[in-house]
Amino acid sequence: MSRPVVRAARIAALAGAALLLSACASTQFNAQWLNPEAGNRLPVRNVLVIGISRDTTARRVYEDTMVAQLAARGVKAQPSYRSLPDDGPAAQPAIERAVRDAGADAVLISRTVSVIDEVRVSPGMVMGPPQGFGWGGFYGFYHGMWASSYAIPPSVYTVRSVVVDTRLFDAREFVVLWSGSSTTTPASSMQATIADFATQLVIALANAKAI
Repeated sequence: MSRPVVRAARIAALAGAALLLSACASTQFNAQWLNPEAGNRLPVRNVLVIGISRDTTARRVYEDTMVAQLAARGVKAQPSYRSLPDDGPAAQPAIERAVRDAGADAVLISRTVSVIDEVRVSPGMVMGPPQGFGWGGFYGFYHGMWASSYAIPPSVYTVRSVVVDTRLFDAREFVVLWSGSSTTTPASSMQATIADFATQLVIALANAKAI
């Protein structure tokens, strides 16, 4: 294998690793709270899912994804976009009517608190041929593939973090049963980001025995 081909293979491997990392969403819960007075109101069995977002597509994708995730756990759920408007916040009577129509015993509301862009710098690196090069036979052939010097230039990139506040309310008295603050590093697509967030949210609710 020629030196240019080896160098190209190294660059392709590095680029592939970077692409793989950027394509994966990551969600972590920073804090959670379970109402110690929840009593027999938990676990919930029928949930109205509300996503608060100015992006109507993101809201609908989130609500549908959460409904599917909850259904997989045996929890009945409905998206709020079927009964609540997309063009602004709904009035309290409209929310109460949507809860009644859904027959829900709980309301799950998620809203974006902040979006943080962090600039990071990855230093460059220069690699040279290994010391002691010149062995014959197998070792000479192997080390010869790595003998040429090459450089990886420094790079500047931005990491975005989305902080979301989620609360599970009792549908009768609208008291908070469970709340959680999470941070998500978005994936390359909105659907993948929301799917990761919904998966981790359902896991958190299940671990807290809220569902």
